[in-house]
Amino acid sequence: MGRAPCCSKVGLHRGPWTPREDTLLVKYIQAHGEGHWRSLPKKAGLLRCGKSCRLRWMNYLRPDIKRGNITPDEEDLIIRLHSLLGNRWSLIAGRLPGRTDNEIKNYWNTHLSKRLLSQGTDPNTHKKLPPDNEPKFN
Repeated sequence: MGRAPCCSKVGLHRGPWTPREDTLLVKYIQAHGEGHWRSLPKKAGLLRCGKSCRLRWMNYLRPDIKRGNITPDEEDLIIRLHSLLGNRWSLIAGRLPGRTDNEIKNYWNTHLSKRLLSQGTDPNTHKKLPPDNEPKFN
């Protein structure tokens, strides 16, 4: 049983978003607000599914998203919060204003977990690794 598909995938645009699509989505949300993602694409004149519209808005187009590199203070906070909360990226993002859960997850996976490993710390448990388990980089 489950939820019916949000849209028929036939005729939907896939791949990178165009500037025109971004403009249509932003203008629609400014006029009507967030939510009702399943019906939004048709009303906004977009050939996208609702999930795609929601993700585009939440991760890229929202005006309160903080742009630019993650600061050393933010890195420290992410590491501390990860040791308390684990991979609960939405909860971690809630404590970093302007950062998205997806951005924090990606930063963790590409930068911070590797740094902890190179420092001899298990990125999952945040405990020191035994000396024989430390990664060997060539």
